[in-house]
Amino acid sequence: MIIYNTITRKREALVPLEEGHVKMYTCGPTVYDYAHIGNFRAYMFEDILRRQLEFVGLEVTQVMNLTDVDDKTIRGAIQAGVSLGEFTEPYKDAFFADLKTLNIEPAELYPAATEHIGEMIELIERLIDRGHAYVSDDGSVYYNVGGFPEYGRLARLDMSGLQAGARVAHDEYDKENVSDFAVWKAWDEEDGTIAWDSPWGRGRPGWHTECSAMSMKYLGERFDLHTGGVDNIFPHHENEIAQSECATGSKPFVKYWMHCGYLIVDGTKMSKSLGNFYTLRDLIEKGYSGREIRYVLMSAHYRQSLNFTFTALDAARSSLARLDDFRDRLTELAGAAAGNGGTRLPDWAERGATRFREAMNDDLNTPEALGALFEMVHEGNRAMDAAGVSKQQSLAIIRELDAMDGVLGVLNVTDEAPDDKVLALVDARTVARQNKEWAESDRIRDELASVGWEVRDTPDGPKLKKIAL
Repeated sequence: MIIYNTITRKREALVPLEEGHVKMYTCGPTVYDYAHIGNFRAYMFEDILRRQLEFVGLEVTQVMNLTDVDDKTIRGAIQAGVSLGEFTEPYKDAFFADLKTLNIEPAELYPAATEHIGEMIELIERLIDRGHAYVSDDGSVYYNVGGFPEYGRLARLDMSGLQAGARVAHDEYDKENVSDFAVWKAWDEEDGTIAWDSPWGRGRPGWHTECSAMSMKYLGERFDLHTGGVDNIFPHHENEIAQSECATGSKPFVKYWMHCGYLIVDGTKMSKSLGNFYTLRDLIEKGYSGREIRYVLMSAHYRQSLNFTFTALDAARSSLARLDDFRDRLTELAGAAAGNGGTRLPDWAERGATRFREAMNDDLNTPEALGALFEMVHEGNRAMDAAGVSKQQSLAIIRELDAMDGVLGVLNVTDEAPDDKVLALVDARTVARQNKEWAESDRIRDELASVGWEVRDTPDGPKLKKIAL
């Protein structure tokens, strides 16, 4: 499997530090608000990466942090007049619900920053002991950027303009601030009651410190993969490298860095002032499903900018319907045929499956992989039209299709059977159609859709299909 490593700016074969086992850290949400679709573009890329690693037979241990203490969460809690935990908990719950809606596989661990203050203090103590951090007069602790000659190699920063002793205390800043950054922020009145005791006085960790401490706690001082959006490269990931490698002497801290491109909406940067800022809930309320949103988020190569539009969502609905119909047609053809592990795929299906695997192994080339999948659908429908697919072959194709969907996660596959209420509605709709009561027939159809069932009229009578809500 080939991936693009941000730190080397090269395509490289992924070779885990431990044979057969990839340890991966992904930057999770700052839980001060509902995550927006730009955030989910990154989480989707990381989910596809995880699924592909599993697809090629690797064990994956994934850690995704929850940033529940930083400038934004503290400010939000104080403005709401509640404790930090009371403020962040609803957003944590919403985040996990959104992951489920998008069919994103759960990570093995979701460490919260507030539960690892001790590990962060220990990391800062190591930095101070090694001469890479210093305590300021107010009790804050700053990392000494000038003391790490390799600072800036991830982001390709020009360090010639670095001003010794310049400091930046806030958690997020831009490339103009190549300065010593706070790894511990002394308490001030703007923090309210939110603070922890440390050897330097009461305060709280800097945002960048959180990820270093938690990733090393669960994955070790060296691990394989660290991912995030391109906006994380600087300052966040650059600072993670600096403080981690200086604290441990381990080089490199991470073997491979992978970053996904920006998401824009209708060709412009997403902004509340422009009215094009969407959370997952906003899109669900507009009538789109989680898998339609998932499909759009994976449709562009992860390193390219993704232009998110409602036209693309409508196209995703049509594309997914084609996939569903193809699998349904195969299932109907297979009937009650017994599985036969020795049945070969037809040549057209073998070509599609091979092309899909090659694309996904080539730095997660999802556009090429989707192209292979839909070419397979086209060829398969032609073959079935010509009665050129046997029952046993249809079973083999279904198995291959489901294996591919283990990476994509978009097929509407369920073993759920309709209950008596649903079956009664189908019978009532059949009676309404026989009596030419079309309005009533349509009403029952809509009622079935509202509880997750699509009814299709066929020469053999009505057929039910489970749909994603």
